[in-house]
Amino acid sequence: MQIEQDDQIVTVVISQLVKPGSETAYEAWLKDITTVARTYTGHLGTNIIRPHPGVRSEYVVIFRFDGYENLKAWMESRDREYWLNQAKPLIQSDPQVQQIQGIEAWFSIPGQPLKTPPRYKTALLTWGAVYILINLLGIFLAPLLRNLPSFIAALITSGIMVTLLTYVIMPRVSRLFSKWLYAKS
Repeated sequence: MQIEQDDQIVTVVISQLVKPGSETAYEAWLKDITTVARTYTGHLGTNIIRPHPGVRSEYVVIFRFDGYENLKAWMESRDREYWLNQAKPLIQSDPQVQQIQGIEAWFSIPGQPLKTPPRYKTALLTWGAVYILINLLGIFLAPLLRNLPSFIAALITSGIMVTLLTYVIMPRVSRLFSKWLYAKS
């Protein structure tokens, strides 16, 4: 795994197949390791994507940290090593571990190895998506938020925008433009 030293938010994506019949024990293990990860400085959250029949057979665990040094402290910790050893009887093979930074996570294709497209392409697609979404949200939310203080309206609008971009818009935009994003130079 290659980790660049930087002050950006760093995300580690771990995917692994669980042995059939070990799902309950693996779920308990997930709860324990995520509880321990939360105690580390700079931990910003953990997301778990569970297997979905016909779509994805592996578990995906996503850890976010506020920077490289704090991620490194977690990745090299004895706590993490202990919990990885506890999981060995539950998983079919070594986990795949990938590290990404910033909004690069928006430009991953589910079920495929994580590759980072050129930054100018990610910037262009993000800019286009944000432009369209901010105008649509302005049209639909303005009547609902007009009586609120502007900073509260901006807070609500930006929260909705980031949520939509992360979970709805950018995954679809990434798939739609995948040939252009990942074209061989």
